[in-house]
Amino acid sequence: MVQTVFSLDRPFHILIVDDGSPDGTAQIVKELQKTYPDSLFLIERSGKLGLGTAYIAGFKWGLQRGYEYFIEMDADFSHNPKDLIRLRQACGEQNADVAVGSRYVKGGKLENWPFDRIFLSYGASLYVRFITWMPVKDPTAGFVCYRRQVLEAIDLDKIRFVGYAFQIEMKYAARLLGFKIVEIPITFSDRIEGSSKMSKSIVREAIWGVLQMRWRSFFFSYAVELQKS
Repeated sequence: MVQTVFSLDRPFHILIVDDGSPDGTAQIVKELQKTYPDSLFLIERSGKLGLGTAYIAGFKWGLQRGYEYFIEMDADFSHNPKDLIRLRQACGEQNADVAVGSRYVKGGKLENWPFDRIFLSYGASLYVRFITWMPVKDPTAGFVCYRRQVLEAIDLDKIRFVGYAFQIEMKYAARLLGFKIVEIPITFSDRIEGSSKMSKSIVREAIWGVLQMRWRSFFFSYAVELQKS
């Protein structure tokens, strides 16, 4: 994945957040950093702290270093690295604040997925849209580009989800704060390497958590609170 991204026509930097992966991810990244010292970065954390906290750690790292665009993606090639350019263009040239790589808009599709998984994924999207009234056809998508202004406006410490529902909450927060979300059609392929980390606890978080998220939104804002002088 690292080598593929760096071979694209547009320049990108990569940050990998590793939670002590037993497959030696961190060591592989360190070896690759010898080849890409100025564009490949690594955060190492101890223990499994959750997908959401890993993304937030990455967002905060990038904000501290002045990046203007942040793209999150899976590293198992279920997301096509070539689509990085299209997501970046949507935010940089088409005035989107959040660009979502979407499976469920016209032109988007799923590839090599079994029927039961398609049913679960699409059903989850319908459920989220019904509960949140959010006009995003693929709210659980994990291939997303954020403009810097979005991540600065959201109080990242208020994001509660740590599993796959993290993707829903980030889009919901951006929507509540008035940011423009667009969906870019992509082909989502079944993973080439690795295995799914989906569990019953993650499913429960997504089902009950969305209801809780909707309820909480009536009483507090995701916006960063300005410090009084």
